[in-house]
Amino acid sequence: MSGSPDAVVLVSHGTVDSVDELPEFLENIRHGRPAEESVLAEVRRRYQAIGGASPLNTISRALAAKVERQLGVPTRMAGRLWAPYAKDVMAELAAKGAKRIALVPLAQHSAKVYADAARPAAEALGVELRAAANWGQEPALLQAYADRVTAAVGELSPEARATTTLVFTAHSLPTFVIDAGDPYERELRASVEGVQARLPAGMPASRVAFQSQGMSGPGPGGKPMTWLGPDLPTTLDELKAQGTRHVLVAPIGFLADHVEILYDLDIEATKWAEERGMTLSRTRSLGDDDDLAQVVSGLARALLAS
Repeated sequence: MSGSPDAVVLVSHGTVDSVDELPEFLENIRHGRPAEESVLAEVRRRYQAIGGASPLNTISRALAAKVERQLGVPTRMAGRLWAPYAKDVMAELAAKGAKRIALVPLAQHSAKVYADAARPAAEALGVELRAAANWGQEPALLQAYADRVTAAVGELSPEARATTTLVFTAHSLPTFVIDAGDPYERELRASVEGVQARLPAGMPASRVAFQSQGMSGPGPGGKPMTWLGPDLPTTLDELKAQGTRHVLVAPIGFLADHVEILYDLDIEATKWAEERGMTLSRTRSLGDDDDLAQVVSGLARALLAS
């Protein structure tokens, strides 16, 4: 496969493999602005709480290996904001003979951001880049999420299910991004509707909440930064008032476990629920499971065939 004219790159947000790399990683996220020591200390604490590293890179490599076996062309994982960077991965593939690269962003509601970041490097390499557009409405993806919701609800006792609310979550974004025309929220809510349509009868009532809001501070023009909501604490308060005793979180905005799942949900949100006299659990992530690998393979196959 080393001389294949085709290749596939799966691009995730990226993450560090050591907390020692966090200062540079946060600087990348903040577009070259170093993080304040208080922010760095908080992020370091969160990584340490989940064992010192996120499993995202390991999961992405395993997913890429499955896609490579299914397609028979070189497939690599890359990060948008941390190594291995997409530009370096594409350079490696180009050096081995790749002429066309199918890029599948592992962020199904924000694909354009990932494709736009990779395109200049592809042009410099003389490689034809074929990037997947937002793919949160792929029927097989929606079914994969629905299967995990159904399984998680099936693990609840009848008594717990009677007072359970299903909360679909996704990463929040600053509202100025949405106001500027980004389709993220609209497409996320459409994905929720697609999953709901695939659930069997008798499922708990559901709603949408946004998690993992960034730090507060000034936004464009010095105005206070606002984030997509409702956030999880607000949602939990409302659910408690309505009689919910158990919250089942389905993080539909994410594909794999990383700090936003393992800390923000499994630790922080679980604590918030306990403080309100409720319990909280979540659905299993797609990770590198076969059903997600098949969806990603299908996207890449269609890009290379077009």
